[in-house]
Amino acid sequence: MSSLQLIGGVCVCVCVCVCVCVCVCLLWFCRLTEMLSIQELIRKKRDGVALTDEDVRTFIQAVTQKTIQECQTGTNRQTDALLTSLPVSKPPLCSGAMLMAIWQKGMNITETVTLTREMMSSGEVLSWPKEWEGLVVDKHSTGGVGDKVSLVLAPALAACGCKVPMISGRGLAHTGGTLDKLESIPGFNINQSAAQILKILTSVGCCIVGQTERLVPADRVLYALRDATSTVDSLPLITGSIISKKGAESLTALVLDVKFGRAALYKDLDSAKELAQSLVSAGNGLGIRTGAVLSCMDGTIGRCVGNSLEVMESLEALKGRGPDDLMELVTTLGGLLLMMTGLVSDQSEGKKKISDAVIGGAALSKFQAMMEAQGVANETARTLCSAHTKDYSALRRSEHQMELKTSAEGVVQDVDGLVLAEVLHKLGAGRSKAGEPVNHSVGAELLVSVGQRVKKGVSWLRLHYESPAPTPDQIDRLKNALTLGTDARTQQTLVKELLLPHNTI
Repeated sequence: MSSLQLIGGVCVCVCVCVCVCVCVCLLWFCRLTEMLSIQELIRKKRDGVALTDEDVRTFIQAVTQKTIQECQTGTNRQTDALLTSLPVSKPPLCSGAMLMAIWQKGMNITETVTLTREMMSSGEVLSWPKEWEGLVVDKHSTGGVGDKVSLVLAPALAACGCKVPMISGRGLAHTGGTLDKLESIPGFNINQSAAQILKILTSVGCCIVGQTERLVPADRVLYALRDATSTVDSLPLITGSIISKKGAESLTALVLDVKFGRAALYKDLDSAKELAQSLVSAGNGLGIRTGAVLSCMDGTIGRCVGNSLEVMESLEALKGRGPDDLMELVTTLGGLLLMMTGLVSDQSEGKKKISDAVIGGAALSKFQAMMEAQGVANETARTLCSAHTKDYSALRRSEHQMELKTSAEGVVQDVDGLVLAEVLHKLGAGRSKAGEPVNHSVGAELLVSVGQRVKKGVSWLRLHYESPAPTPDQIDRLKNALTLGTDARTQQTLVKELLLPHNTI
């Protein structure tokens, strides 16, 4: 090899090394700049300064691109080592610090709407045919005991001419999940792509599905971080989580069932109303006509709690045999949505239209079509939806049943829904953390109602269980959930207040 070739080779090697060093330095500089930018945002929020739209956008983009949480958890060892060597303080808790700052200082409505919009825009946003304009609606509940409203409401709305791309969740702790209930139907597939959702809505008018990985990825990251940093109860973060997912559905109208009471997340009306107002403001800030219903959640909705049992009760409701409290929520929420879309002139007309869709059988037909479109065998769907029979043998039933009897004569004053849900959760009907399986057959049927006079020794609860069997302590808790008295008592309505975009009814 000549001297000239040797020199040329050395020069090439030097150039390559220089280029690599420059690239590494640029990456280092960009990362350092970003981290310093995030630190500045944390400092602003910590000091109570409102974040600008660009500030919020920077934070959400960093979360979605996984540059913040890697720094927090230390999963990126190279980055961790690099930051340690820098002449600045290492920010190992930058994402958690931002969430804690938001938890402490809160966000104004402008910040909250921007947070929600940026979370929504972090992934895929569904789109619909132009002819559906004004008809795409959905509902969200903050969670309750025996809350099977979606299973009746979605097909009823479809029967009234709406398009309902209902993206639902799973149960956690004592609250049940709509997806868990539907998965007790053999073959029901809650995993549908955007194209499949469009196809089902075109042919049926409603679907109930799980959140896809492409929808609102920022929410999945933030939710995990909120759990790790004890900021789950932050009002703006709750608002952003709920409304961003609904915004990604490109809705015309949204109604929120915000519950309060013994078996709800919020125990009193005032705190539930604060959340409802935040959700309504954020929804309308995204251009979605958004209203809320404040409903009491002390007992149970309907008489059945547990996945398979709630599907049975929902089918009974769709056949015109639903309990009054369940149908009160279905018609109130549905009537409000129909009014907000302009399909009816007022809520009373909307409630009647929803009721007629159920009583006339149109909603039941939509539910059957939805089941078939989402993977249920035609024969199974037809049998479950047969209007004149109660053949629910296709649904999983528990191996064991036990009936609890009244210990005295009296008038039923109360049934504690929280106690009932907590015991069923321990028996396998619910999950303690995401990803755990549930036993669809575990549940309970209430055999009495508030205000009913009962004699001593009358069965008031039928418990459905497998393994584990209920312990003596759990049985005692269930027995104590029933309160008897001497005073006459009437069943109270669940709906306490309605919030519309600009006023309260």
